[in-house]
Amino acid sequence: MSIWFTARARRGMAAWALAAGLAVGAAGCGGSGGDDAKKPHSPASAARSEGSQPDTQEGRSDQPLAELKGENGLLLQITSAQRDSGGFLTVNGTLKNDGAKDLLVPSALSGNETEITKNGPSLGGATLVDSKGKKRYYVLRDTEGRPLTTTGLNTLRAGEALPVFMQFPSPPADTTEVTLQLPTLSSATLPISG
Repeated sequence: MSIWFTARARRGMAAWALAAGLAVGAAGCGGSGGDDAKKPHSPASAARSEGSQPDTQEGRSDQPLAELKGENGLLLQITSAQRDSGGFLTVNGTLKNDGAKDLLVPSALSGNETEITKNGPSLGGATLVDSKGKKRYYVLRDTEGRPLTTTGLNTLRAGEALPVFMQFPSPPADTTEVTLQLPTLSSATLPISG
């Protein structure tokens, strides 16, 4: 009888843990209850915007810190390179199609590491170079090998812009600027804030 009781108790604990996890996840997705409650919810793919509109997210400025140019009108405008207390450096920006035709985002931006490329198109090929410390930093990965960067990049229509981010290990505190490099794009030097 104790085996039956133990199995039932384990199932009950698993159900309780699942319910608690779902409740925490739902609470994290909830709105502020203010004006946002009146706005219709849209899918994540609707985050793309037409033209170049300034971003109102914290840590981003209207004027880009740098621009990395690619072929056929592909443009990456970097709006912030923010160091945080957790030991990370987050680079935010906008990937934009400045060309007159639809543009397939190059798969080379994902880099060539098998673990990153198996997770789909991303900015996983990005690196930061700290010339002062003579070090190169690669995009961080989660415990399942997914890059901590914008993923699911596909086609950008002419004039379309998509907010993007990349997260790296933070260089030492005395490093105030780094060079961002992405395959197929020009490189640019970024000042670090925070």
